Amino acid sequence: MPVSVTSSQVVFDALKRNEVRIMSALPETWLVHLIRMAEEDPDTTLVRLAKEEEGVGISMGAHLAGVRSAMLMQNHGFLASVNGIVSGAQLYRIPLLMLISLRGSFGERDPWQTEGGGVTEDVLRSLRIAYERLDDPETVEHKIGEAITLAHASLRPVALLLCRDLMWEEA
Repeated sequence: MPVSVTSSQVVFDALKRNEVRIMSALPETWLVHLIRMAEEDPDTTLVRLAKEEEGVGISMGAHLAGVRSAMLMQNHGFLASVNGIVSGAQLYRIPLLMLISLRGSFGERDPWQTEGGGVTEDVLRSLRIAYERLDDPETVEHKIGEAITLAHASLRPVALLLCRDLMWEEA
């Protein structure tokens, strides 16, 4: 599988070092290793979702309990959870950390990924959600730390876009 185990480990380790203890996810190709790592780690609780919007409620509850969380999702999952983000986290000023696999960009082989990938950043901007691209393993930990800091200082959702250059290895 051309999803990078090494980069997935870098992301997972950075989340752990930034005290993220709960992760929610649906199965997704680019997230497969991150989900496995969360499932196998005894200090991390992985919540498997039926739909991505449930992750908003999980993360809101985690915040109210004083536990850091991260939502792992694909860009279509982000688009499907906009209602929960707007009517839950934004309305009630709850920080969310969203790691979104940015599918549909140059090099995408799956036609069903292209439409969601083409609008993800526009929707983030429209919702006034601060975001950064994660495309270099060297900057992952720093950007995750900064995203968590901003989310908690502003009491708002933030997003980190997991880009092809980070998550994909050509065989």
